[in-house]
Amino acid sequence: MARAATTVPSSIPSIASPSRDDFAAMLEQSFVTQSPQEGNVIKGKIVAIENDFAMVDVGLKTEGRVSLKEFSMPGIPANIQVGDEVEVYLERVENALGEAVLSRDKARREESWIKLERAFNDQSRVQGVIFGRVKGGFTVDLDGAVAFLPGSQVDVRPTRDVGPLMNQAQPFQILKMDRRRGNIVVSRRAVLEERRAEERTSLVASLQEKQIVEGVVKNITDYGAFVDLGGVDGLLHVTDIAWRRVSHPTEVLSVGQTVTVQIIKINHETQRISLGMKQLQTDPWEGVAAKYPVGVQFKGKVSNVTDYGAFVELEPGVEGLVHVSEMSWVKKNLAPSKLVTPGTEVDVAVLEVDSNKRRISLGLKQTQENPWTGFTTKFPVGTEIEGEIKSITEFGLFVGLDSDIDGMVHLSDLSWTDAGEDAIKTYEKGQMVKAKVLDVDVEKERVSLGIKQLSEAPASAKGASGSSASASAKDAAPASGGALRKNQVVTGTVTEVNDGGIEVELADGSKAFIRRADLSRDRNDQRPERFGKGDKVDALVTSIDKASRKVGLSIKAREISEEKEAVAQFGSSDSGASLGDILGAALKKKTKKGE
Repeated sequence: MARAATTVPSSIPSIASPSRDDFAAMLEQSFVTQSPQEGNVIKGKIVAIENDFAMVDVGLKTEGRVSLKEFSMPGIPANIQVGDEVEVYLERVENALGEAVLSRDKARREESWIKLERAFNDQSRVQGVIFGRVKGGFTVDLDGAVAFLPGSQVDVRPTRDVGPLMNQAQPFQILKMDRRRGNIVVSRRAVLEERRAEERTSLVASLQEKQIVEGVVKNITDYGAFVDLGGVDGLLHVTDIAWRRVSHPTEVLSVGQTVTVQIIKINHETQRISLGMKQLQTDPWEGVAAKYPVGVQFKGKVSNVTDYGAFVELEPGVEGLVHVSEMSWVKKNLAPSKLVTPGTEVDVAVLEVDSNKRRISLGLKQTQENPWTGFTTKFPVGTEIEGEIKSITEFGLFVGLDSDIDGMVHLSDLSWTDAGEDAIKTYEKGQMVKAKVLDVDVEKERVSLGIKQLSEAPASAKGASGSSASASAKDAAPASGGALRKNQVVTGTVTEVNDGGIEVELADGSKAFIRRADLSRDRNDQRPERFGKGDKVDALVTSIDKASRKVGLSIKAREISEEKEAVAQFGSSDSGASLGDILGAALKKKTKKGE
């Protein structure tokens, strides 16, 4: 039986099925709208770990593979398991194999940059690991971001071996960063300095002056040593190492040595600490005046030699100065180094003690016999003597005599007939000459000799020394009493000698200062040290200031004035006398007048 055909009512609309193209478009659209965009950090789940790769499901058609190395850090292996949720960077939704292309390193780098920028703006520290060397420094892993650590920023002091610091997590300070270029510069030194400053402040606050502490010598310089007190350094100056003279700290200290020191001073503003070692010992200068009375002789060791004298150590911490003028009775112009050498033992006499200034004046020549004392007895005035010419100057000859004493033959005492300037040309250094002793001044340590006095003066020379010389001597005689006047010759007593000149006291009690340049017309004699306290000197009054009551004196002006007067009085053309004869006659008249 045949079934009747079913008729579909025309009123019911027909349903059109979608085409294949429409279906593919709808499927692609669903992936676009539902899948994460490429170039973003997304979350995924580890579904498997196979052959050094982790399979991560991020909700796409297929999983992505990420190397296990990307989950590790320098020195720290990967620590992940199946089921862990991780953040990865989606590079591509699908590659040629149909897998999602993922990166844990890029995800961590993106995350790190956000944290690092925040730390850089807040100036806070970040954790990192030094993992490689590059030119000029090292590379640091800052949880995915790679930073540059300059060699100068590794430590507070230059570090030769950075091996122990490699692959160790430690704090760093970000100095500079540029995300666009991907550059980050960090410093480990800044963190150490900050930490050290905090520790230093805390330690300095706990210390007190006069406190006795132990430390280790850290560094030695010419002026002292730096001692580490356990996080803070103090300076032990060379003058505070010992009471005795220490030329260089290495004489007493060595690097790494443990020392006990006393805190002398603390500057809390600059955090500088001054230390001392000698302060822990008894001061040797206590009672030094009683131990070393004036006039007594002692033995000492030469510790240092200078241009102006030598320092002699009487005991550890107590030194005295032997001035060059107190070294020899006769060797006046020799350098101290020619007379004594450091380390030698010498006999010295105490001349003066000043406990307050910690000064002792010593004398070397005072322990020896004074050759000047016996010279006058052995060679009285008028004695003929022979010696070697030691030097020739523009004003005369210096002749070596007995006991290293030198005598001087002035130009005017070389010849009766020839001018002194001509007569001196006939002599040579080293030549043996005979002379007569004219005068010996023990106090000033001077011997005046004459060569022409070995023979009788000719008639012309005798006539030149007429009565007019006495008039000149009278005019040049020192004034005694009455008001001072300019161009007057006065006699004063030396009260003080220094490098600039000498101070003299006149008969009326007034004082005047004679400058070095006015001590003599001869530059070789313009030496203040050739004068001594108590010496009598004749000088010409060059100026008088009544308002300030100051008197200007000059020995040089007196010598020039006397020469001019002598020439004016004795230098007539028919007298036949030379300049030396003229001055000799005038000086003799003056000497006789004084007698």
